[in-house]
Amino acid sequence: MNQSSRRKFLQKASLASLAVASPEVLAPDKNKELFIHHVLFYLKDKNNAQDAAKLLEGLHKLAKVKTIQYVHIGTPASTSRPVIVKDYSFSWMCFFKNIIEQELYQSDPIHLKFVEDYSHLWEKVVIYDSVGPKKVS
Repeated sequence: MNQSSRRKFLQKASLASLAVASPEVLAPDKNKELFIHHVLFYLKDKNNAQDAAKLLEGLHKLAKVKTIQYVHIGTPASTSRPVIVKDYSFSWMCFFKNIIEQELYQSDPIHLKFVEDYSHLWEKVVIYDSVGPKKVS
């Protein structure tokens, strides 16, 4: 292999490894788009005030994850239109600077401990993740 073709090979190999190692290279918007993580929790026993208080305690602990920019913990509002979903126990909505920050949240020890300590309280969760803003023409 001559010097010129070896140099080209090394340049291409380093670019390929950079693309694999760095998601920003493949998707530059990943670190620019706001990421919203919205979770609806359905308690196993909806009428158990102690379970509700326990889950709320856990959500407040979970809010301490450093990559979260803003958190909203809520319960169904008293609005009544046919399109409104009101069968959940708690709504957990948090905002991240980008998807990368949200991925860090998923593996954060606080998040992992939350799932370990409180998942026995819910029968299901429904998750809505979204990114944006998207331009509208």
